Amino acid sequence: MIIVKQADNERDLKEAFAIRETVFVQEQQVPRDAEYDEHEPTAKHYLATFEGTPCGAARWRKTDAGVKLERFAVLPQFRNKNVGGEVLKLVLQDVQAAQPDQKIYLHAQLPAVNFYKRHGFVPEGDMFSECDIQHYKMVYKG
Repeated sequence: MIIVKQADNERDLKEAFAIRETVFVQEQQVPRDAEYDEHEPTAKHYLATFEGTPCGAARWRKTDAGVKLERFAVLPQFRNKNVGGEVLKLVLQDVQAAQPDQKIYLHAQLPAVNFYKRHGFVPEGDMFSECDIQHYKMVYKG
């Protein structure tokens, strides 16, 4: 069973950050100072569990360009179990309730582009590199 909730206490935030550390810093070699930024205190963070085990994380924040979804991470052993889909579903619901009529966008890593396409996002612009990882900007069309 997958449970996704807003990480609004210290324990949940630590779990979410530990997942991001494993996926981005250790697995993908993203520099730690690029992974954790000045938006951590103001972003809305999420934690997913699979049968009680913390396994997924994400966040969103308001920007000048709309609402940016970020830091979607699922631990390797929990991938392809719909954890990412459940996290994205709740994040989108929360964003649409909190920020109606705002443009929703994200920077999708190349291997995740089709995942986001299946959930209503479309690529916008050319491929670009962030932290030596290829990305596309994608915009939510519903």
